[in-house]
Amino acid sequence: MGLFIWAHRGASARAPENTLAAFFAALEDGADGIELDIQLTRDGVPVVLHDVTLDRTTDGRGRLCRWLLRDLRRLDAGSWFDNRFAGEPVPLLEEVLSLFGGRLRLNLELKDGAAARPVLDLVRRFPRAEVVLSSFNRRLLRQLRQHDAGLPLAVLTDQRFWRPALAAARRLGAESLNPRVSLVGPALVAACRRRGLAVVPWTVDGDGPLRRMRRFGVDGLFSNDPAAARRVLRYDQPESVSSLSADSTSH
Repeated sequence: MGLFIWAHRGASARAPENTLAAFFAALEDGADGIELDIQLTRDGVPVVLHDVTLDRTTDGRGRLCRWLLRDLRRLDAGSWFDNRFAGEPVPLLEEVLSLFGGRLRLNLELKDGAAARPVLDLVRRFPRAEVVLSSFNRRLLRQLRQHDAGLPLAVLTDQRFWRPALAAARRLGAESLNPRVSLVGPALVAACRRRGLAVVPWTVDGDGPLRRMRRFGVDGLFSNDPAAARRVLRYDQPESVSSLSADSTSH
C-alpha cells in the first residue's frame, strides 16, 4: 500500500489554501485526504482558516475571532492567490463535512480549546465523514480525548526535541505523530514504530524531500501538491528504516 497523501490546506499549490476550490482540486488530484485549519467566529461557528488574522488570505482585516459569520462570509478568500478565484468564500466546517465526508478523509487541525466542543458536536452530525483531529496544543487534545475515548487524534510538533511530543501521543492514544519534515529521520521513525504510532510529516514538497520521506519509511505525508507527490512516489519502492544511515536526524 502506498503512502497516505494529505493535501495540505487542500491542493494549495494550485488553488487558494483552505477554500472549497482547493479541496475540490485535491479530490481531482488523487489526494487520500485533506488537511484544514479550524477556528471559531465571534458567534461560535467553526470555519476554515489558518491564520489568527484575516489579512493574508482574505480582503478582511483583524482577528477572525472578532468577526461574525454573516460578515465573514462576504469576504473574498481567493483573489490574493489569483483573480480566477475572486469571490471564493471562507468555508464553513459544516460545508466541508457535507461535501467531502465519505469521499476523502479529513484532518481537522484545531488551534483553540474553545473549538473542541463545537467541532465535536458538528462532526457527530456527519457519521459518514472519516476525520482525525490534530493539534500542537496538547491540552486541547486532552480535552478532546476526555469528550470521546475513541476519537482519532494526531499530535503535531515542530520541536527539535520531539520525544515529549511522542510521549504525549502515546498517553493520548493518538494514531500518529505529525512532525515537521526536517525532524524526521530513522530514530524518530523507529521510536514511533516501537510505540505503535504512525509517522506523518509536514509539509513535504519536491522530489528530494518526497523520496527521502519514502526511504525513511513514513506512513503518510502532507503536501501542497498532492498530484506531484503521487507522481514522484508512484515509482519509488520503500526501504527498511534499519538500512538507512545512522547519521541521519536523531534525538
